[in-house]
Amino acid sequence: MEAQILFVAPFSDLADLAKRVIEEKFPDKKNLFQVVKGDLKEAESLVSAAVNNGIEVIVSRGGTASLIEKKFDIPIMYIQVTITDILQAILTYDKYPDHIAIAGFSNMVYGSEELEKILHIKFTEIILNDVNDAEYKIKEAVKNGIKLVVGDAISVKMAKKNDIDGIFIQSGRESVYRALETALLVASIRREEQRKSEQLRTVVNKSHDGIIAVNKNGIINVLNPVAEKIFHITHFDAQGHDLSILLPDLQKNLQKNDIIEIYDKKYTIKGNDIYVKEKIQGSIYTLQNISEVQKMEINIRKKLFTKGLIAKYKMDDIIGSSLPCTNMKRKAAKYSLTESTILITGDSGTGKEMLVQSIHNLSTRSNGPFVAVNCAALPENLLESELFGYVEGAFTGAKKGGRQGLFELAHSGTLFLDEIGEMPLPLQSRILRVLQEKEVMPLGGEKVIPVDVRIVAATNKNLLQMVKAGNFREDLYYRLNILRIHMPTLQERKTDIPLLIAKFLQDMKNINLRITGMSEDAQKYLMNYNWPGNIRQFVNMMERIMLLSTGPLIDLRDVQDAYADDLEKDIVVTSNEQESQIVNNVQKLSDVEESFLNKILAEENFNFTKAAKRLGIHRTTLWRKLKNINNCKRKH
Repeated sequence: MEAQILFVAPFSDLADLAKRVIEEKFPDKKNLFQVVKGDLKEAESLVSAAVNNGIEVIVSRGGTASLIEKKFDIPIMYIQVTITDILQAILTYDKYPDHIAIAGFSNMVYGSEELEKILHIKFTEIILNDVNDAEYKIKEAVKNGIKLVVGDAISVKMAKKNDIDGIFIQSGRESVYRALETALLVASIRREEQRKSEQLRTVVNKSHDGIIAVNKNGIINVLNPVAEKIFHITHFDAQGHDLSILLPDLQKNLQKNDIIEIYDKKYTIKGNDIYVKEKIQGSIYTLQNISEVQKMEINIRKKLFTKGLIAKYKMDDIIGSSLPCTNMKRKAAKYSLTESTILITGDSGTGKEMLVQSIHNLSTRSNGPFVAVNCAALPENLLESELFGYVEGAFTGAKKGGRQGLFELAHSGTLFLDEIGEMPLPLQSRILRVLQEKEVMPLGGEKVIPVDVRIVAATNKNLLQMVKAGNFREDLYYRLNILRIHMPTLQERKTDIPLLIAKFLQDMKNINLRITGMSEDAQKYLMNYNWPGNIRQFVNMMERIMLLSTGPLIDLRDVQDAYADDLEKDIVVTSNEQESQIVNNVQKLSDVEESFLNKILAEENFNFTKAAKRLGIHRTTLWRKLKNINNCKRKH
């Protein structure tokens, strides 16, 4: 378990004492503690880094503790100064005067009344509020006849500056032990509260009902995903605002079921007050959809499961906490609540379809079908019949009774047009008409069919440049480019690679049951590699690494061995004659590539999926490469 408690020592002796106490009193829990040395501003940066690494409680003393408490919203345990600590400090002085000042922050000044009775000496308490306070108050004390100051580091420093003696109060072993013991208890309670909070958050977020929670002033502090869909607003935009922005006419003391209408749908709503020690601290509202449309959608959803027209991935399945990935997911979450067309751009292998499926599952259309088609994978005539469907007898070989097109199948849901840049120009005009008119006409048909479909398109090409070159319709481009999301490459989000490694090691554990993890050197090697194939290439490489590794820990050598195949420079061909031809005639790179691709295809019995997997690319990329090579040959 990682450290939970940070001990911030303003001086070295205290840091050494804390380490000894931890070793003696908490030998079986010493991994829960981290001891650092830092005073005031120096401590501020140390605490900031520690909080980001999961520290839950701080232990410190004096002005350093006061500064940390003001700067950070985290529990802090003060090392209390006892009478014994003060007495030990005074007794180190050879001959102390009859009037002594005890100076320091409020957590340092303690027990002077008892000391007066014991030592028969007058004590004056000087309580400091901040560093700047010390110089003035010590100077005033000297004017009033103080000859000796007993206190913290700042007080002693100011005493000497004013030409009087100062004695530093050391914290005793018992004081340090008590502070650490209390910190352990607080950390344990805090972790348990966090566990309960996460459990409650999971229950709220996974609920099929819309849930809104407000504080006693009616300010929204919880809005679950279902409520986001109902009100067409994200929790980022709702939290901190009055409940009236969602339900202006709602009575805040609602205790019984009622029916309200939101965006033309009817819901039952019930409110309950939240009590803490018999005092109202807020309210919670639950909403359930009772419309017949919702009931029908549930039945449709069941049928869709049997047809496979569903989106499997959710936003939580997209692994990454880097800034580019976080920004992309945040934008996608916000766009999902709209009905506008979305254009997703990015290199091949970045996970565009996973993002589109996540958008669908967050949208108000999540109960409708999700249909995806790759525009580059089908010839023009086949793609047209797939998209728009056809009637019986529309062409030779047409299925009896005709066939529904993908637009019809996606009715009330989402249609994902992948590789939209590969769509032929004649088809682009038909897509534009569907976007504008919300209706399709099947091939060979004589009547139009209304469709309610949200379009999400994706491309790895620069569509604007294609527009200028005349290869993509300008009007369609602007119709698609209403909302835009750019998928970052793996090169742009390399800090996510350790998270991806952990995810794939878990997902693919059945490949090699001996493997338990990956060494730091191996992870660094993967982070430093340029990933032209992005996530898709990374997944393939992880599978290869796991197959080759003997386990239990994947090390640097295992990763390098897996890369060896990709680094081979010799191209194996199918015959000596071909090899001689390549070597002697120095063919163009495209010819070499074509020969190599065809060789792999032949070995896999022309199964594009298997061949693409061996090459570490998508089957569409393999198909496109061969198509481009053939086009180049025709031109020359």
